[in-house]
Amino acid sequence: MAMDEKDLRVFIRGVGNYFEKVFGEKALVDPPFMHGQESVIQDYTGVIGISGRQRGAIYFTASRAMVREMLQELGESPDDSEGAGDMVGEVANTLSGNARREFGGEFLISVPMVIHGKVEAITFPKNTNSFIIPFIWRHHRAYLIVCLGDPEIGK
Repeated sequence: MAMDEKDLRVFIRGVGNYFEKVFGEKALVDPPFMHGQESVIQDYTGVIGISGRQRGAIYFTASRAMVREMLQELGESPDDSEGAGDMVGEVANTLSGNARREFGGEFLISVPMVIHGKVEAITFPKNTNSFIIPFIWRHHRAYLIVCLGDPEIGK
């Protein structure tokens, strides 16, 4: 089952709602676009693997400055590198978990993996539709990258 506009809206709503619930301020979501050659990976990236009804991965990527501000807002040390990794992993996990509630029990999510640094060599899963959802929280631009496809394609 390929991802469609209705599925994409689940993630768009999730981004706005997450920031409003956790920080009291919605993120402003820009129109999503299909992944091309551009690199949007920033300083910290949380990755969730997806299997079951669809397969692929979900990435939340943010700048060091944004993650520092998020940590500070939550009363954590903004200089804690481990805390920064935990923060992006938690955002990716929460957004994926919220999508799982919408999509049902066959939308299986992994534990988060965290990537530190602007890794240019990140490749998105093959045979998936890869959408980039850009958004701004306060003055920081970040991205949710949703790469989902039919588990039967490519077998």
